[in-house]
Amino acid sequence: MKDIQRESLIHDPIHGYIPFVSIVDDGETSERTLLDHPWLQRLRQIHQLQTAWWVYPSAEHTRFQHVVGAMHMASRVVESLYGSLREICPDAPSRGFVECTMRAAALLHDVGHGPFGHFFDAHFLSRFRLPDGGPLTHETLGAHIIRQELGGLLRGIRRCPNSELAADEQLDPEQIAWLIQRPKADDAAEHPRWLGMLRSLFCGLYTVDNMDFVLRDAYMSGYSQRAYDLDRLLRYSFFSPQGLTINHRGINALLRFMQTKSELFRAVYYHRTVRAIDKTLAELFRDSRELLFPGNPLEHLDDYLGFTEWSLLVDVARWHKSDTVTTRALGERWQRLIHRQVDWEAAYERNLAVSAEQAEASSIFNSAEFVEQAIRTALPAELKDIELRVDLPRHIYRPDARKATAGQNFLQRSGTGEIRPLTDDQLFQKMPIAHRFVRVYLRKDAPRAHAAAVGATLDALVGGPGDDDLTNM
Repeated sequence: MKDIQRESLIHDPIHGYIPFVSIVDDGETSERTLLDHPWLQRLRQIHQLQTAWWVYPSAEHTRFQHVVGAMHMASRVVESLYGSLREICPDAPSRGFVECTMRAAALLHDVGHGPFGHFFDAHFLSRFRLPDGGPLTHETLGAHIIRQELGGLLRGIRRCPNSELAADEQLDPEQIAWLIQRPKADDAAEHPRWLGMLRSLFCGLYTVDNMDFVLRDAYMSGYSQRAYDLDRLLRYSFFSPQGLTINHRGINALLRFMQTKSELFRAVYYHRTVRAIDKTLAELFRDSRELLFPGNPLEHLDDYLGFTEWSLLVDVARWHKSDTVTTRALGERWQRLIHRQVDWEAAYERNLAVSAEQAEASSIFNSAEFVEQAIRTALPAELKDIELRVDLPRHIYRPDARKATAGQNFLQRSGTGEIRPLTDDQLFQKMPIAHRFVRVYLRKDAPRAHAAAVGATLDALVGGPGDDDLTNM
């Protein structure tokens, strides 16, 4: 019998009521303890849309709201898929173990994020390495936090709102840390098959992460109040011996989800002004890094716990009053950004689609340096040295079959019940592998004639308006 006295509710604009366990027996860890932990609460001070909130005024939601939604999504997924998981993997642990593991991983998948989210990965964390030589990212840093800072609490979790662990079971922080990290070639062989199946719900086509953020970001940005059909997508999903599988009756829901996600990248995440803010912020980070944080976060976890967008923006807002000339100059530049004065403006752009048969890596549009060189070579002599920045943001529409994240999603044919690779579906095949913007930014005070010249040059490189693909490049 369900014990509602143990649970509390969060009211969420996307999912409605989100239950979590707040009262437990002595010696156990409640989900409330995790939610209220400083490592989770700091996510209230990091925006979900890293810089897009400067462009979309209503999109002020945070990583904390998103991870709570992802935790709830984990329960919905387990409700739909646990039966088929147990059929395929008879040695899978209890539903309570699977659900609590999934909820914890979903709740903690962003725990390693720094200020401005993924931007911080590219412009700060990428400078450092793990002890084993691997890259430091918010995922690998989050895995370290899970193991070293939260492991004891995670081992004490024994129940979630819908189920509880068997008497002889205990959550394993190492499994949770593995789930939230990007796959590496053949690393699944080191873990139980059932756990490998679950990882497709963290790094496949539709995951507990992106199923929440597509709904949440679309709603909060004003893009859409009902971005895709979540109920139908889950209803027709199950685990087959091959992996996470969708019945053909659900393929349209999946395609709509993928299309909406791609549209959010084009309209919100890669909005031309958002990327202009990113370029201004990148220059500020380049010149401010040594003042922003003392070094590798792995070696300064206590400092990293308090390092958020709030702390960063409060700190840099004071720099313009510094007695130090260089700090004061940086502070004046930060003041411009804080007041939404952006240094760069999009002069021209094209949108390129990449199909499965095209060799994207061999195109000049795979390198900003090559594109810039080609533009400067073609510009009139008097404009060859103007200040410009080339931006080539790329959204992966569907996994490249050659990557470790591919091969995790399958299709069941209606009628025959045959399980096939998802790539066999005709509609899925017609989707591009990726979309890439080709944008040129000029200084905001650049003459209009410069933009016209750059636009004509870029058109000559890409081709006519109907030629936005990589076929002949």
